Amino acid sequence: MPLDVEIVTPDRIILQAQVDELNVPSDWGYIGILPGHTPLLTILGQGELMYRQNTAQHYMSLFWGYMEVNDDKVIILAEVAEPDAEIDRARAESARDRAEDRLRRIHESDIDFERARGALMRAMIRLQASSHAM
Repeated sequence: MPLDVEIVTPDRIILQAQVDELNVPSDWGYIGILPGHTPLLTILGQGELMYRQNTAQHYMSLFWGYMEVNDDKVIILAEVAEPDAEIDRARAESARDRAEDRLRRIHESDIDFERARGALMRAMIRLQASSHAM
């Protein structure tokens, strides 16, 4: 029996599907969800989400949110979720390059380290997820 998965952002429903396996980034690391998983409510972090339907694996970038697992139904409320095919690689590469440049100039007083580090992390996650669509 597959999992019924729904992934929602403030803008739209990203996914409504039956999947055989789900791997999501939580605040404490990645969590694997299979049918029959114990009920769970957790905070999501940022990273690459993977779901499997039969033998096909699908990927997306995911940034912050909440996940509820109950009776083989998974609801993910994400701040941002982007399927791999929708990620603009050129934009993500440009964001990565800008963030790396800021981090190289961290000794300058007007550079916000945490903001630059966060931008680099988001760009790298997008690039990683989009690499599966190629």
